Amino acid sequence: MSRTTQVLLALLAGFAVGLPLAGTELAAGRTLLAALEPVGTLFVNAIRMTVVPLVVSSLVVGVTSAPDPRAVGRLGARAVALFVVVLALAAGLGVALGHPLLARVPLDPTAIAALQAGSAATTIAEGAAAIPTLSEWVVALVPVNPVKAAAEGQMLPLILATVAFAIALMGVAPARRTAVVTAFEGVMDAALALVKAILRLAPLGVFALTAGLAAKLGMGALAALAGYIVIVSGICVLFMGAVLYPAAALLGGIPLRTFARAALPAQSIAFSSRSSLAALPAMLEGVRDVLRLPPVIGSFLIPLASTMFRAGAGIGQTVGVVFIARLFGVDLGAAQLATIAVTSVVTSFSVPGIPGGAIIVMVPVLMAAGIPVEGIGILLGADTIPDMFRTTTNVTGHLTAAAILARGERT
Repeated sequence: MSRTTQVLLALLAGFAVGLPLAGTELAAGRTLLAALEPVGTLFVNAIRMTVVPLVVSSLVVGVTSAPDPRAVGRLGARAVALFVVVLALAAGLGVALGHPLLARVPLDPTAIAALQAGSAATTIAEGAAAIPTLSEWVVALVPVNPVKAAAEGQMLPLILATVAFAIALMGVAPARRTAVVTAFEGVMDAALALVKAILRLAPLGVFALTAGLAAKLGMGALAALAGYIVIVSGICVLFMGAVLYPAAALLGGIPLRTFARAALPAQSIAFSSRSSLAALPAMLEGVRDVLRLPPVIGSFLIPLASTMFRAGAGIGQTVGVVFIARLFGVDLGAAQLATIAVTSVVTSFSVPGIPGGAIIVMVPVLMAAGIPVEGIGILLGADTIPDMFRTTTNVTGHLTAAAILARGERT
């Protein structure tokens, strides 16, 4: 049985156990919930433990191993710039639509109060009342002490400091740079191994977290989860239809029918396998045989995009974070929404290529916005359908980028 199936069954089992215990006064039920609570907390804490070393090391390795624009011409620089723009659009759409749509998902105020009482959400919600001004928010982006920022969970300043360090590292003598990058590669490999080990316990953690949430929210938990799945999947479809396809046609000069014919095989593989890399051969075939783009697009750009460009992550992370905030009754101000969008763009470049990787990288976004991370267990259990749409969006984004950037490579 695959881990995805195990996690899904654990999610269903958690609802099956938790829903009948909603509002129960039975001693046995309360004892069971009390026993499950630390299990879920341990699972979340174990994930949080890996966040700082994983994100920092992967960002350093990713930036320093990115193609040098001086070596590959202007294509590398144009590609990175386009990736950032598309991710910003995706994250902006996720916040702009996800926030008001999720606000319409009905939740029982009594259940929300119970959920807050059992977590750190109350403290966070009170702290959110002191929303920083724009100038304070901008100044806080540069940490005086990056180590202190990491210890206090200030993820966005830490991420920006890490990216600045990695860019500076590119100017160091090759021998010394290689030694530093090799060390970070070792940290990244160790962090990934630890994450994989922790995810083996995902069914148990998801069961414990889901049972507790279902007991506190009752049937509202099922309705909220269904609403989240529909909203994040729908925004992905909208982004593909309203942004990616038109961009390929207008900016890439590819007829919509031709682009759709080239993308369909890769989209089908991505949707069924939930893996952008699994769709790589189909993307290369579409670029070569259907779109007939220059060879450098298939040999360089498509592999580059497959490893570092995930438009679906910009939507999935923002909507997922807003959903968790909604579950825990945390009101999001303009500064927090901006933090969610910016952090999602940056962290999307460090999503590990493992099952549940996008959910793991969502932790820094939650921490940056001051939102409880306990909800990631619920998203992990319900991630199958949203991940299918996110991955399809990723692959469509790769081909859209290929169509746009190929215009500057044609002779």
